[in-house]
Amino acid sequence: MSLLPLDKLPGPLPATTPGPDPAPTHSPTHSPSYSRHSLRALSLLPLLLVAVWAAFDWRTVSDGAVQLASADPLWLLSAFFFMCMGWVAAACVRQGAVPERLPPGLLLASQVAAGTANHVLPASIGAHAVTLRFLQRQGISLTRGTASLALYSLVKPLAKTVVLLVFLLAFPGVLGLAELVPDERTLHLIAGSAGLALAVAALLLKFVHPLRRPILNFVRTALTDARILHTRPSRVLALWGGAAATPLLQASVIASVGFALGLPLSWAQVTFALLVASTAAGAVPAPGGIGPIDAALIFTMVLFGAPMSLATATIIGYRVLTIWVPLLPGMLVLSWLVQRKVL
Repeated sequence: MSLLPLDKLPGPLPATTPGPDPAPTHSPTHSPSYSRHSLRALSLLPLLLVAVWAAFDWRTVSDGAVQLASADPLWLLSAFFFMCMGWVAAACVRQGAVPERLPPGLLLASQVAAGTANHVLPASIGAHAVTLRFLQRQGISLTRGTASLALYSLVKPLAKTVVLLVFLLAFPGVLGLAELVPDERTLHLIAGSAGLALAVAALLLKFVHPLRRPILNFVRTALTDARILHTRPSRVLALWGGAAATPLLQASVIASVGFALGLPLSWAQVTFALLVASTAAGAVPAPGGIGPIDAALIFTMVLFGAPMSLATATIIGYRVLTIWVPLLPGMLVLSWLVQRKVL
């Protein structure tokens, strides 16, 4: 019996007969054009937030613009300079909180963007989120980046306390502290709140076992990085010097705006008013401290002898200069960093 050749067999062979190639399937989530459009939409989102916020807070913008239009332009220029130096101080503190050397230009740009994001979300969440993303893009792990944020958050109030104590020693009679000292009930409330927070943290570590290991690893990483940083004089200077300079620069912005409007207070009084107000109202999670710190600042400046109307005008002008003037440039920088995949 002879076998027929393969090409003479009746009917096709399904296993060997070639068919048309299946059409390539691309998931939209992995399409290059989809990713490009998503990145573009994400970079335009900050500009949309600016427009929405301006619509809701337009009265503050218009009132502040009217106040600043009649102010001394040289003092306003000085206030703008001190505001820009605040970004430099923030970049110094961020660099001092990590052992690795960060690119200075991108670091400064990230702090401009972080300052803008800080005015959108409460309790510095926006600034920390931008900075953490920037650190991760620079090759720093999530744990170590979070540890640097914790060190940053710890050093800033400690440095502010040191500055406050220096002012108390340097200007004991000029500031008039009797009316600003909290009463015994307030001190007991502060001490009780701090003790309760420590007790809750201790109970969580003891009884919630899934949290114990990540928290202990985080603390170990944070302590190791802090020890390494404090063996480098350049990091110590950047960390503590930048943290101490931050409230002084912020107070200089307020004082310059006040001098431009004719505020009858000295720079030392305005600085001390800011230190007291930010300490008293810093626990309230408002975006960028807007609201609680404003009220505390006006109250403190009135205690120092400023007219209520002039103190209010100073704070409104200060907010317009530090929030609304850099808001659009800051959002543009944020969008540029997103497009460049720095964030």
